Parts: sequence; C-alpha cells; structure tokens
Amino acid sequence: MKKIRVVVAVLMFFCTLGFLSNNVFAEEEKTENRPTTSISISPVSKIMKLEPEKSYRDSFKVMNNGSEQINIEVYASPYSYTLSEDDHEYKLGFTQQNSYTQITRWITFRDTSGNYVKNPHFAIAPGTTFEIHYKIKTPSSLPDGGQYAVIFAHTLSGDEEGGLKTEASPGLVIYGRTNGTTIMKSEIYDLKVNKSLADGERTINVINGTAKVNNSGNVDFMAYGKLTVSGVFGHEYYVTPDNKGTSIIPETELLVSDKWDDTPYFGLFRVKWSVTVGTNTEEITRIILILPAPIIILMILLLTIIVIWIMIMVRKRKERRSRFGTV
Repeated sequence: MKKIRVVVAVLMFFCTLGFLSNNVFAEEEKTENRPTTSISISPVSKIMKLEPEKSYRDSFKVMNNGSEQINIEVYASPYSYTLSEDDHEYKLGFTQQNSYTQITRWITFRDTSGNYVKNPHFAIAPGTTFEIHYKIKTPSSLPDGGQYAVIFAHTLSGDEEGGLKTEASPGLVIYGRTNGTTIMKSEIYDLKVNKSLADGERTINVINGTAKVNNSGNVDFMAYGKLTVSGVFGHEYYVTPDNKGTSIIPETELLVSDKWDDTPYFGLFRVKWSVTVGTNTEEITRIILILPAPIIILMILLLTIIVIWIMIMVRKRKERRSRFGTV
C-alpha cells in the first residue's frame, strides 16, 4: 500500500513538472511571437536657405522596421534649449517658442487627400517605407539669423498586455538660415581637464575635458572639442575624432566634452584640451597622474613606515652620541 502511494506521488510530481514546463515553453513561445514595434526616419537633419514669401517643398522617409502596422501623427515643434532651474544647465526642449523657432508656424504636411495640414495621421504597413511630404511657406517679413524646428513622426498605439503603452518619436531637425544679417558670436570659457568622471552613483578614473560654449549670435554653429592624451615621452594614446562636434543654436549655452574611455588604472599623462568655434580657439594643458586607490593607500603606508623608521634611527643615533659623550 505504501509502495502504491509512493508511485502515485512520484507520478503526480512528474505530471506537475511537465505541466509547469509546458506553461513556461508556451509563455516563451508567446513572448517570441509577440509583435514588435520599431520605427526610424531618414534623413535626421536638413539645412535650408530661406527667403521671404517663398514656398519650399521637401520630404523624408519613415521606415516601419517592426512586425505590425503602426499609426503615426506628424507635426512640427520648436527646437530650442531652456535653462533648467534644478542644475542651471540648458536642456533640450520642444515647447519653448522664441524668435528663432517661428518656422514651426510655417510648416505643413501633405495628407492622404493631397491637402497640406498641420497634423496629419498615417498608417504604415510592417516592413515598408513611407514618404512624407512637407512644405515651408515663409512670410513677407523674416527674422534675421536662424530658424529651428524638429518634425516628429510620433507613433500612436493602444495598451498592450500588462497595461504597457509603446510609443516612439523619431525626429527630423530643420536648420533654417534666413536671408538677412548673419551674426556669429561665441564665447568659450571654463575649460577643465579632469581625471575622474561620475558614472551614476560611483566615480571612475577617466581622463576627460569639459568647456562651456555660449552662442550669443543669431545663427547656429558647430563647437569642436579636441582631447589629446600623450605620455611623458610624447607618444599619443588618444585624440578626439575630427568629426565629433556639438551643434549650438542661438541664445544657448552648452557643455562641450570628450573623454578617453580606455584610461588605464595608473600612469602619468600630458593632456591637452582645446575647443574651437570658427576661428576662435581656447585650450589648456595639464599633467595628470592616475593612481588607483589601493596603490595610494599602499604608498601612504609605505611612506608612514619610512618616516617611523627614520625617526627611530635618528633617536638611536642621538642615544649613542649621548652615551659616548658621557663616557
């Protein structure tokens, strides 16, 4: 009787295990077969020369790289930076209107009926590319300098399983240059070379350079930072790539930075950090010593031992001299 109970218990155990396994595999298969949403656009930026009372037509492509149909809405928003009250740094935003974002009022999009409207909606089948046409109609009076906007292709989706909602908003940045007086005025300041960098809640040894660049003109420009790290004998370990720059729009101050990701645990380096805007260049040079904390602690202990040893030797020598003098 006991043997029969044991056999039944074992059979029930394996049946339960098989049931759980089937549920796990079914859940995995269900997850693998779940539709995916992926969207991208091309190009991601456009530079345009604008004149009064003109109409400019162009287009961009939206790619549905996912496995299900997506519905999108297209609209233009201001491309600007606002000063954050939390850390007094400029943050990218898409709601702040100023004299350099008036272009958002001049942009319309061609809908499926052929009419140009402000906020059309489109449906894009999976694995296909959809072309969106837009028009920029300038007024008779244009502000001098630059005009900046970002065109969003924002996905619209309902709630998925678990109450999650998937959305994406890839954008095309429009850099408009109006037919007026161009004023390019920059200020480069607060250049720093550091040997540590905050990485979340911890600090890591990474040689890096930072600087602030202010655009007080009326057109955007590129600020290029160049970090050069070399050894004490002149060998170059790292140089910033030539094409690495930061776009800065008018009435904005941004942080330009670069870092040497492969900074070793210890070493002595000569670091040069320069920032260039047009013909304006500022640079600094520093000697940086990288030592890990254990080596620093070991050196302190070693130095302490040496100091104590010297003190003991000096004391012994004084005692010997004192004995010799009393004999």
